[in-house]
Amino acid sequence: MTGSPDLWSRWGEFRKFNAQGMKGGEALILELNRIVYSSGISSPITSKRGLAARLRYLDSTAGRAALTEQGVSARTIRSWMKSKGKVTPTAANRERIDAAYWFRRRENLIRSGWLKRHLDNDGRGRRMEIYPVDQSHVPAERLRPGLSQRSITVRYVWGDLVDAWAAQDQATVDEIWDDVISDLDSDYNAYSYVSSVGIGA
Repeated sequence: MTGSPDLWSRWGEFRKFNAQGMKGGEALILELNRIVYSSGISSPITSKRGLAARLRYLDSTAGRAALTEQGVSARTIRSWMKSKGKVTPTAANRERIDAAYWFRRRENLIRSGWLKRHLDNDGRGRRMEIYPVDQSHVPAERLRPGLSQRSITVRYVWGDLVDAWAAQDQATVDEIWDDVISDLDSDYNAYSYVSSVGIGA
């Protein structure tokens, strides 16, 4: 594979001149998190509607277990479930309910295969926007020329990516990112580090 192998091997030196960015794999993880969080209950936990919706979602053996893992007692859980949203938990307990909800939501999206199917899009893949590192504070003589926003359609990696993300396997996510950027051009290494990525999903 051709490219610019020295570009980001010098990242440590380059970064000290105030280039801002993160590993592409880290950006992928953040974007998958965004997709999961944007697919759930939109009403905030502080609203009566948002609280009641989360408690309904958690009204199962797995949901109650998630609440227990957040430090909520079995007695308190029973009280909430019986009240049908009429009991007002403390601010700290609302945070626990919200954390348990998002944990279960994430697990259910993974277990059901929804996230993989959504990203695979019947084999058509998803459009990905890649935003290069921010060089706005880098001295002119240290700038890396030619970095621009890139847009590509990504196929076939989504199943492996979701599995690695679910397992919190950063090394495999990094390998998948290398596969993604290898399709850019000979200067693919310029996108080993990025400001962010956006997935059209």
